[in-house]
Amino acid sequence: MLIESQPDLAFAGEAGDGVAAVHLVAETRPDVVLMDVRMPQLDGIGATQRIIADADLARRAAPRIIVLTTFDLDENAARAIRAGASGFVLKDAAPEFLLAAIRTVHQGNAVLAATATRELFAHVGRGNGRRPTPAAWGELTSREREIFDLAARGLSNAEIAATEFVSEATVKTHVSRVLQKLGLRDRVQLVVFAYEHDLPA
Repeated sequence: MLIESQPDLAFAGEAGDGVAAVHLVAETRPDVVLMDVRMPQLDGIGATQRIIADADLARRAAPRIIVLTTFDLDENAARAIRAGASGFVLKDAAPEFLLAAIRTVHQGNAVLAATATRELFAHVGRGNGRRPTPAAWGELTSREREIFDLAARGLSNAEIAATEFVSEATVKTHVSRVLQKLGLRDRVQLVVFAYEHDLPA
């Protein structure tokens, strides 16, 4: 009802479990998915992984996935983000916030500040065993590493532009190149990458 009440949004369907959700996404190809972390048969983390893997296999863009969770700093939310979700929203969030979240991820942004993402991963204690830095990191130019660092700290494009004395368009280009070179989907994945590899930020 909430989604259908909006002139710019259309409701694609509803699934009662994770397996059904994967099939529904394959059939309807929605732009955005609201995924419950806890579901029967296949949980939200597994469903998120399957949806993104299926899209990659079919060589089409995966939908943006927002995870719905009952409490902040939920370890399952961290796992879902690691699996490819674009952020998480509390189930008791105001309707206006939920609608804003849907529109935000549809535009390619995250529904979670980078600093909050770092706090989440630190809280669940996944930072003990850092992963070795992948070879792709070495492909970044010094300028791209500077942009990576600022984006991982949670700065917006406008803030990065002001810090680096360049235009926002230039920042967007650098961020896009960084994401492409590192094989990341969005800024949330960038923060996860920075945290797991103990890179600057």
